[in-house]
Amino acid sequence: MQNKTIFDLLLNKIPNYPILPRVGIFILALSLLWFPFAAPVYLTLQNQDANLTTIITMAMLFIAFLILVKVWGKYVYKNNHIFRSYGLVNSRRNFLNLVVGFSISFAITWSLFGIQALFGWVTFNPPTTNIVYLLIEGFLSALFISFAEELFFRGWLLSELEKDFSAPSTTAINGFIFALLHFIKPLDEVIRTIITFPALFVLGFSLVWAKRKHKNLLGICIGFHGGFVWGYYVLNVGEMLTYTDVVPQWITGINQNPIAGLMGLGFLTVFALFNMPKQKRVEKHNE
Repeated sequence: MQNKTIFDLLLNKIPNYPILPRVGIFILALSLLWFPFAAPVYLTLQNQDANLTTIITMAMLFIAFLILVKVWGKYVYKNNHIFRSYGLVNSRRNFLNLVVGFSISFAITWSLFGIQALFGWVTFNPPTTNIVYLLIEGFLSALFISFAEELFFRGWLLSELEKDFSAPSTTAINGFIFALLHFIKPLDEVIRTIITFPALFVLGFSLVWAKRKHKNLLGICIGFHGGFVWGYYVLNVGEMLTYTDVVPQWITGINQNPIAGLMGLGFLTVFALFNMPKQKRVEKHNE
């Protein structure tokens, strides 16, 4: 009984900790929950199929995250509906936001390459894979990726940041961390892909704005994020694009990565402006 009381006291103190130790405790707990299960899989499969190993271990990480978030909400914040507070609400509005978000960002992605095709910078090819299969596979992959990342970044992390910082600071920090964590990879790969950091940063804070603009519902973030992933997945995996090299790669995307070029960054900037919250008018009254 005494041990339980001490444990409860420790948990009750966590909400009062500053952001770094509070988040640090969560990440440490997540690592301890995930590592014992992921390590055997990694040691067994890594040399046989590195891609399968990554998929399985990341799926395990997400499951561990879901479990820990539930525990975190219940015992740290005394909130039995923590996912709802993150904006993961089972409602018609949230579902429609998801569908609309998917549709808009899918269209934006294809428009980006459509404009480049009009300029003669890329050409479209017939897909190398059955288009129906490609669309379904791409959609499912995009849905899982966007759901996992948005629940983490615009759900849990955003909620933790908002406890310590103002809205503008939270938006910038969230976007920065979102971009930064995409570079947990070998140093040579970081150097090769660092050019994508500005675009990832813009996308990150744009999705925070989108969530706030849609009554803090997470569906719009999952939809926007997923639509971008889906649109590019179909084009890339289906090998539907050929770059003509008429213009430098810094315009179309270095190493044929659309967010590593001026066009991709420009489209994401317009997307950000579309989601930017409107400034409230402040009326001055003469006394």
